Amino acid sequence: MRDLTVATYRILTRLPLEQAASAIAGEQSTGTFVSVRGETDDLRARHGAVVLELTEIPAAASESLPGARGDGPPRAALVKIGFPLENTGPSLTNLFPVVAGNLYELRELAGLKLVDLDLPAAFGEAYLPARFAVEGTRRLAGRPGGVLIGTIVKPNVGLRPADYVDLVRELGLAGADFIKDDEVNADCPPAPLPQRIRAVTAALDEVERRTGRRPMYAFNISDEPDRMLRNHDLVVASGGTCVMVNLNVVGFPSAAMLRRHARVPIHAHVTGLGALARHPGIGVGHVAYQKLARLTGIDHLHCGGFHSKFYVTDDEVALMVQAVREPLLGGFPCLPVLSSAQWAGTAPVAFERTGTTDLLVLAGGGVLGHPDGPAAGIASIRQAWAAATAGVPLHEVDSPELVRALEHFGGVVPR
Repeated sequence: MRDLTVATYRILTRLPLEQAASAIAGEQSTGTFVSVRGETDDLRARHGAVVLELTEIPAAASESLPGARGDGPPRAALVKIGFPLENTGPSLTNLFPVVAGNLYELRELAGLKLVDLDLPAAFGEAYLPARFAVEGTRRLAGRPGGVLIGTIVKPNVGLRPADYVDLVRELGLAGADFIKDDEVNADCPPAPLPQRIRAVTAALDEVERRTGRRPMYAFNISDEPDRMLRNHDLVVASGGTCVMVNLNVVGFPSAAMLRRHARVPIHAHVTGLGALARHPGIGVGHVAYQKLARLTGIDHLHCGGFHSKFYVTDDEVALMVQAVREPLLGGFPCLPVLSSAQWAGTAPVAFERTGTTDLLVLAGGGVLGHPDGPAAGIASIRQAWAAATAGVPLHEVDSPELVRALEHFGGVVPR
């Protein structure tokens, strides 16, 4: 029996469903649009992908991809296709072009979305799992229990190194567990990364001297691979305890390379994921995506946010968090990150839908936009989570920071 990577797709086609599924299997393994010399029965038996399961489902009312063949009404199906491990080996570099490569260009398909992946055990042996994940992050952040509360440096861009000193000091003294660079601000002016590292580290040193706790700061080290490793080393040499990468920018193989090198947690931002996941008829779904991401060994993964300002629904966020918390190939733990318009008021729905406090909640406007300042913003979120986990409605909590947050934000999403 061959070891197979099993990819589950939601397809839309105007052709017979079996024909469309066979086109996927053939195109991504031994076949092409004509027979070629060397494509023997023996080679197909060993290396050909196979359609394992096909289940017709209702076709959603959505526009077909341009150039799709066929004149009939579109039909939809969930299709499971097995790709021989021998074709790719346990390699993300080889796997992604197979399960999410030239399939989207096939004219047999009027829609295609990769929704899940079942990977052979060999992938778990080839890649390093996260070194820190939940427990290691808690230890480094000095928060052994309860939800981890963090924020993002705002404004996203335009701050000078001296501005970081003041803001990070204020956030650290306010009780933040975690602070991060924005995804749009890596090693770029007006605060080049080396200067930003020095400024932030000085602020964190002061916070630690005054409070005995050192917040975790995720420096955005996203860059070309050699520079990314250099950036990591700058952070570690300065006493930093976390690095951040834009996963879809640096790529899965580069993130796996960073994991082999890294001595601190890797915070993975998923900027650009909407281009892959937003449309129901094309792309890569969140569940399949998070498996590929976790294989790289990242410690934290953004999962969206409840009552988000972005397109994701609460159901999608809950599914993503659940998927990230499930063991992958017997391990690969990861800390789910909630972000996008999170504030005190989203604590009840977040706890209800996830059932856990093993979360990193990032609130930009929800912290920095509190009318009484960042310390009150952080306090309000911590108070809200304490109430939510105890089953107490927020309006019954007599804590001034939470009361002010509810009055100030109300039904307005803090951005």
